[in-house]
Amino acid sequence: MKDEVVELGEPDVRDLMDLEALCFAYHWTREQFLLGLEGEAFKVIGVRRDGVLAGYMAFSLIADEMEVLNLAVHPDYRRQGLGEALLSRSFEMCVAYGTTKSFLDVKVSNHPALALYRKFGYKKIGVRKKYYPDTREDALLLRYDFQQYEA
Repeated sequence: MKDEVVELGEPDVRDLMDLEALCFAYHWTREQFLLGLEGEAFKVIGVRRDGVLAGYMAFSLIADEMEVLNLAVHPDYRRQGLGEALLSRSFEMCVAYGTTKSFLDVKVSNHPALALYRKFGYKKIGVRKKYYPDTREDALLLRYDFQQYEA
């Protein structure tokens, strides 16, 4: 079964908040989600399974750059390709938008996320020391250049 990745909106905010609470020690508020969605500051895509929001990704598209803001997969649905499906769909959207590069920050200890991003071709370009407020952990700054993208 191929998961369908769809754009999410205001009616999905409660589910987004619930998923974030399962996945992150600190998470966005309802107001932050609404501000981004209503003001089109960022896009949110997601996958549902059995009526449950199983994964989502929020990303900004500004000029020719995409920034991954959040990518979360429900603990019950991890290691089933949802992160790949979300990232693949965002790449398709970026190509259609004319995006040339993508950036993201990831905890140095988040090995599953690092493996996913490296699989897609992201490269480390820097370190943000003690970046994360919950753990004071360093963040790796990663970059992807879309001229290497193959659909």
